[in-house]
Amino acid sequence: MAIWSGRLYLLIFLFLSFNLLAQIENKKKSFVSKSPSEIKEDKIIKSLYALYNNGDEKKAYNKAHSILKSGYGNRSTACADLLLGYYFNKRAIIDSSIYYTNQALKFNTVVNDSLKNRLFSLGYNLLAINYKTRGLLNESKKWHLKGIEASQKYNEKNLYYTHLHGLALTYSELGDYKNAIALFKQCLEYKEDEEIILGSYINLGDIYSEMKDYENGNYFYKKGKAICDKTNNNQAEAVILIGLGANYQLQKKNNEALKVYQEAVVIADKNELNQLAVAARSSIGDTYIALKKYNEAKLIFSEALQKSVHFGLLQNQSYIYDELRKIAIQQEDYKSAYSFFEKSTHIKDSINKLQKIKEINELEIKYKTAQKQKEIEVLKFENETKKLSLANQEEAIKNMLLQEEISNKNNENTILSFQNSSNKKRNEISLLKKDQQLKALEINQQKKTRLFTIIAFLVLLLPIIGLLFQYYKRFKVQHLLNIKQAEISSQKIDGILKDQELELIKASISGQDKERQRISQELHDSIGGNLAAIKLQVNHLDVSNFSNVQKISLQLDETYQQVRSLSHTLLPKKFSQNKFLEVLESYFKNIGEASKIKISFIPYPKKEINELDEDIQIETFKIIQELLTNTIKHAKASEVEIQLNYFENILNLLFEDNGVGFDTNKSSKGIGFINLETRIDTLKGSFVIDSKLKRGTIVNIEIPVLEPRSKNKIKGIDFKNQLDELKK
Repeated sequence: MAIWSGRLYLLIFLFLSFNLLAQIENKKKSFVSKSPSEIKEDKIIKSLYALYNNGDEKKAYNKAHSILKSGYGNRSTACADLLLGYYFNKRAIIDSSIYYTNQALKFNTVVNDSLKNRLFSLGYNLLAINYKTRGLLNESKKWHLKGIEASQKYNEKNLYYTHLHGLALTYSELGDYKNAIALFKQCLEYKEDEEIILGSYINLGDIYSEMKDYENGNYFYKKGKAICDKTNNNQAEAVILIGLGANYQLQKKNNEALKVYQEAVVIADKNELNQLAVAARSSIGDTYIALKKYNEAKLIFSEALQKSVHFGLLQNQSYIYDELRKIAIQQEDYKSAYSFFEKSTHIKDSINKLQKIKEINELEIKYKTAQKQKEIEVLKFENETKKLSLANQEEAIKNMLLQEEISNKNNENTILSFQNSSNKKRNEISLLKKDQQLKALEINQQKKTRLFTIIAFLVLLLPIIGLLFQYYKRFKVQHLLNIKQAEISSQKIDGILKDQELELIKASISGQDKERQRISQELHDSIGGNLAAIKLQVNHLDVSNFSNVQKISLQLDETYQQVRSLSHTLLPKKFSQNKFLEVLESYFKNIGEASKIKISFIPYPKKEINELDEDIQIETFKIIQELLTNTIKHAKASEVEIQLNYFENILNLLFEDNGVGFDTNKSSKGIGFINLETRIDTLKGSFVIDSKLKRGTIVNIEIPVLEPRSKNKIKGIDFKNQLDELKK
């Protein structure tokens, strides 16, 4: 069993963070004095987490939503968001858990940096667990490392060991067992938190079991079981049961493993532990595969797949599709195996794509922060330049006063020059007004000419539009006529093809009739005459005359040879010269090319079917001919599937088409149906027809195959023994 199915279950240790929240609230008292509103918020937060820790999770969920709607302070809102993140994580609703955790991290919940760092560390831990559940292990590793850095900064031992435990679990998921074992054993040194110790025992049991060190695996599982019995932790108990089951499975004790896994499923379903429920069912499916109970394995994997899709568990979905592919290969259902392979590959690609998107977002964030730092440096430089400019402002003001005096004198001179120039401009303006009046007259004339040209253009455009509209209508009618003619010609072609198919079938039937006529003449003229002569001689037989007995014996041998030669002439050359299945495949190919019907033929096992008695092969061939003839005549089918199976002395023929079907209760029996019924009765077989209108037809035929009889025995008569008796 893959080790992921044992180590993903350590989500039970999420809730150790609630104790940390209580510690945060106590430590805050030593830093700041609280206002009445802050004291009220403390009571709300304590009552909220008390409900959750006491098992009233639904009430805590409803109260958290009411806090979010009521508009309390940032600290209450952040704590409510974080609780909802834990609530949805426990139920494996990962998207909701990530959303509420990110909402909690948006709030600046406390003034003190140390306390804010602790709350952020809790959020980092929850994000790491969510991404680990999703199967994004590198993303989970990143958040645990950020949490370790934050907890070490302010010497928070509980948070440090929480993230250390999560990082060890990630190493275990990545297959780095050496680092995982070292970190888990380091977590066992922290005696202040029983949850971390319990998780370390279970994970060490999983890793040692995977390394086939079953003695150490059982040792750590028993240590964890003792803690569960003391704390009544159902979730941890389910995890340990799955770990023990994996241990049994690795030791090839599949029945014991099944029993333990089924207990884990009951506990997980009862307590809404969705990811544990998926993993336990996957483990049961693996055990059924080991026992070669493939149908039971497919059923339990289907339940696990439904849950993993519902809760967005990508890694679990990929694993289940891989296992279903293995089952399909074992059952030789290669079509389903390929479908499961494609689905598994698609999910793995989605996981890789999500990880790449995260990396791209991180790079974008780093790029934006670098740009902001550059902007801050530019602003600092501008501030420094402003300070320098302020220092020089006094000198600049003095210079400005001097410049103003000079400019006043210059202005007086310019006023005089402006007065002279204004007189000149007045004369120029009067001339410009006259020019403007002339230009206005020219513009009016141009507008009138443009208006006339537009009106003339519209007069010409309207009849052109009418002609184009008439042409469009005629084109549309002609197009519809062409479509109708194409449909009529295609229908005529289909009718001609159907007539050709019927002609081929009629020619085949007429050939069969001629062959039957020849057989009846042969039986009447040669074999019938011989049997009549033998009957007369037997009636007047003198037992004492041995020569008469010899004559009768010779006549019987001659009659036997005639029957044998007649049977050989009835046997088509293609059956005597080729294998039975090759003849069938050639026949299906010819029919498919002539009728454009897609025929799928699936025989199993080929060797045993080719070695069947020739009489059964011929009758089977004629039955298939009759079914295909009826399908071509009446069914209007485009696809036919034929399965021929031989198992335990039963030859099974399954014939299915996608044609128009018929009502079996109302339809009358035609000649073809009667011939089919007669042939099957002759072979002492049975058949069932299932058909409904617009749903196609299914024919299931079973023919018992007896041991081959001796060639010298016909209808229970042993000629050799009777001749010996006559001689006596």
